[in-house]
Amino acid sequence: MSTRHYLTIAFGITFALFPPSGHARNLKVPAAPIFFPLPPDPPRIQFLTSFSTEEELQGERKFYTFIVGVEKPHRPIAKPYGIAASPGKFYIADTVANVVEIADLKKRRISYFQPGGEATFGLPFNIAVDTDGTRYVTDTKRNQVLIFKQDNYAGAIGQSNEMKPVGIAVSKDRIYVTDLQNHCVRAYDKASRNLLFTFPKPGPDQNAQLFSPVNLALDPQGRIYVSDMGAFRVNLYDSQGKYIRTIGKEGLETGTFARPKGVAVDHEGHIYVADAATQIIQAFDTDGHVLMYFGNPASTAGDSTCMPAGIAIDYDNVGQFQKFIAPNFAVEYLILVVNQFGAHKVSVFGYGHLK
Repeated sequence: MSTRHYLTIAFGITFALFPPSGHARNLKVPAAPIFFPLPPDPPRIQFLTSFSTEEELQGERKFYTFIVGVEKPHRPIAKPYGIAASPGKFYIADTVANVVEIADLKKRRISYFQPGGEATFGLPFNIAVDTDGTRYVTDTKRNQVLIFKQDNYAGAIGQSNEMKPVGIAVSKDRIYVTDLQNHCVRAYDKASRNLLFTFPKPGPDQNAQLFSPVNLALDPQGRIYVSDMGAFRVNLYDSQGKYIRTIGKEGLETGTFARPKGVAVDHEGHIYVADAATQIIQAFDTDGHVLMYFGNPASTAGDSTCMPAGIAIDYDNVGQFQKFIAPNFAVEYLILVVNQFGAHKVSVFGYGHLK
């Protein structure tokens, strides 16, 4: 991704990059490839597909028994917030269905992970999946991070009323959690689950402080990007919680935010931020300069974005979406966006370049 700006038009006038081309339902390939940004700039992101139910993930409607006309349950996604990926699977934290939906990309099935007993969800908000498959789910009603080894409950982090966890990210030896109640990020030792420190520390620099921290992401250097919905910005800290800089400010033009939520970082350090108010995703370079935006709230096609919340970078599952990729376009990784409302709850974009 070049550090030049691909798009400089202001938000708030129109977001329609392409004329409506019909509903991209049931994982159908769009009639024509949808690229971002607009020509004459070279395309860097292609909208691939979207799904909101198991039927759409499968690509066609199927029935249990055609003779009696009993339709197969379509297993809908209700109101997702967080998303994570592992090889062959997407994990979606659903705040209305009160489950984690697991989309199996090979079987094209959606299952509902809804543990009981002491592991019962109160309000699952966000999810991170470690390299060994361990799942970490922030629960903003239980005020805990619930930990699962595959489907088995393995314990929790946090006591009642100690914190209000929302975002979560996992490194090799640490667990980072945004705490909406105490306006900070909490860093835990992954092995012992003991609290190591919180940040930022109180101080005179208001730019370093957090007001409503919601989501966070780690870059390849282990630095932490925190989206602060209350301050209309994203703050960057080093692995020890030392403030480095701020990206964005309040506004509706490029490089600013109205309601930043999901944040993700690719292997090259490019930063993606989902804004639930302007309803688009902005991309920034490693120095925090805006590059482009994508998503299309004015569209009736599958590339529409409606209150986007969670966002994730996925290098493992590009092959599962190969049939959607334009013949002259090479996709390097997927950008997964969850929309809290609208007809397209999980949107899949591909970052790449022309061949």
